[in-house]
Parts: sequence; structure tokens; C-alpha cells
Amino acid sequence: MTPKHPEITVTLTGHDGNAFTVLGRCRQAAQEAGLDEDEIATFMAEATAGDYDHLLRTAMSWFDIR
Repeated sequence: MTPKHPEITVTLTGHDGNAFTVLGRCRQAAQEAGLDEDEIATFMAEATAGDYDHLLRTAMSWFDIR
């Protein structure tokens, strides 16, 4: 499955894997790529609507996760 924004790469390996770190790295990458705040807010709402596995699945459906 191709992510919604395959041009945005978020590196998670080698870093603390807690939910706040994942969200922060995704938000930072999205901002640096120029996504508007409404779209970032949509991602954040979707990503936080479930458990940690849901967060990771959502991140993978939006961005290129490494």
C-alpha cells in the first residue's frame, strides 16, 4: 500500500518508540514538508484515535516510515 504522502520520510528506527516520540517525529516531518496545519491536525486526530498499534498503522498509511 502506498502512503498518502510517500515523499515524506519519517525515521523511527533507532529512537525511543513511545507514542509521543512517534507523533512528534511525524508532525515535524509533515511541517518540514510543508503540509498545512489542517492536514497535520487530521493526521494527529486519526493517529490518536486508537492504541499504539493504530498509531503505527496510521503513520505508515500517511508517510514513508523507516
